[in-house]
Amino acid sequence: MKSRNSPGAGDDGDPAPGANGGAKPTRTTHNLVLAVLLGIALVAGGFLFNLAQIWNTQTAKTEVSAAPESPPQTATSKPSPTKPVKPAPKPVKPPPPPTLPMNILLIGSDHRKGDAPTPNGLPNQRSDVLILVHLAADGRHAYGISLMRDLWVPIPGYGEAKINASLEQGGMPLAVKTVESLFGQKIQHSVMIDFEGFRGITEALGGVDVNVREAFTSTHDTHQHFPAGVNRLKGQRALEFVRERYAFADGDFQRVENQQLFLRSTLGKLLSARTLANPVTLYKLVSTASKYIKVDKGLNAATMASLAYSLRNVQVQDAVSFTLPTAGFGTSTDGQSIILPDYGAIAQVGAALGKDRMGQYAATLGK
Repeated sequence: MKSRNSPGAGDDGDPAPGANGGAKPTRTTHNLVLAVLLGIALVAGGFLFNLAQIWNTQTAKTEVSAAPESPPQTATSKPSPTKPVKPAPKPVKPPPPPTLPMNILLIGSDHRKGDAPTPNGLPNQRSDVLILVHLAADGRHAYGISLMRDLWVPIPGYGEAKINASLEQGGMPLAVKTVESLFGQKIQHSVMIDFEGFRGITEALGGVDVNVREAFTSTHDTHQHFPAGVNRLKGQRALEFVRERYAFADGDFQRVENQQLFLRSTLGKLLSARTLANPVTLYKLVSTASKYIKVDKGLNAATMASLAYSLRNVQVQDAVSFTLPTAGFGTSTDGQSIILPDYGAIAQVGAALGKDRMGQYAATLGK
């Protein structure tokens, strides 16, 4: 079977577009996958906890306020037996706080249903998106570091290759190990979702509206057309919107901008009162996401509930995302179009992660 990282190939076996300079750092309040993966995971973990808290606080108050008053006593009335008053239920205790700072690797897989496995028996997939999320020790700041999928790095046990090949060669464990070795920092948890899951989640949300500045037609699958103006995106249509790069002169850079545009709309919908106060929507969202999200064994419901509660004070402006600086485009010895690593920047990010000083580093990029 031909490798999807064949010589001279970009994402889909074609020359990588936009190969005319280094990767530009991008500014956004969050990142698409940070919102979809981590956000949904935290909602899933905290959902039952929040329901229990609402039940024990609001329901208890309603029962007290709705209790019937005693009838006025008259000369002919007989005293009624006094019913014992039930003690108010104890409020649900918040889950124990997680150990912060914490690093979480978010993986967007390009795996499709029906893809044949690789010769090593693993799913035939690459990481379409890799984001290292750093949760600061103060519990109020989060940082998302996007790693370009064609970044040429050492993959432990396999030599140098595009970083997205780590998922194909060794699954989630090798993808995690590759990023750990790149920055010299431990990753505590990992989360992965594939195309099918992305489609399902956007449909569970009922779609999101984005304002497209310039019309374009997708080169993927069903060749969806996106006219200028407001577009309602969900399912396959949303997937082709965030994946498209070949329709643009600057390729990946415009794709990143479109992902940020979709992200802002997704966050707005996800965090809206209409979504959070609607148990049916939340149930659909959580039940759909749980079918497709893969996590490490340690990221169980209790851990996710703890994370959700500890990050309740994170504001949109306190979450920063940027692309790891690179040394530009190049060609590997076997003819692949690659992105060259900026080892100086990698060392700086690694140091900032280790000292929990990502805020200071992000400031040097103008974030």
